[in-house]
Amino acid sequence: MIETRTLVMERDFAHPPEKLWRAITQPHLIAEWLLPNDFAAEQGHRFTLQSPGAPGWSGRIDCAVREIEPGRQLSYSWDTGGGEEAMPRFESVVTLTLEPVAGGTRLRMEQSGFTNASNYGGARFGWGKFLDRLERVAAALA
Repeated sequence: MIETRTLVMERDFAHPPEKLWRAITQPHLIAEWLLPNDFAAEQGHRFTLQSPGAPGWSGRIDCAVREIEPGRQLSYSWDTGGGEEAMPRFESVVTLTLEPVAGGTRLRMEQSGFTNASNYGGARFGWGKFLDRLERVAAALA
């Protein structure tokens, strides 16, 4: 049996939940902190995140909105597709949860479904950078 791991990162932002919700659900803002996309905040909506890729991999990540609770939680599938030389298929689920806290909002990012250390380590590094950029995007919102 293959053991699966879940990556959880929590970060407090000095911004109200409404501001972070905009940053995680508006396509042009998602592109600023995560990746270019064709996201829509609608349950079942299929969308693509486009990473820079690597030799042997196009960088395309196929996603679908699984659950959405406006202002509070967004969950979507994350599928690298596989079939490309440098990228075996990797399927997971990303869940972003917002919780009001004193002075702002706690964001909890959970990505489940890791079956190897390489994907887990890459995601840990990547999400650290993404959340740093999310802070900058949220700070710039009116």
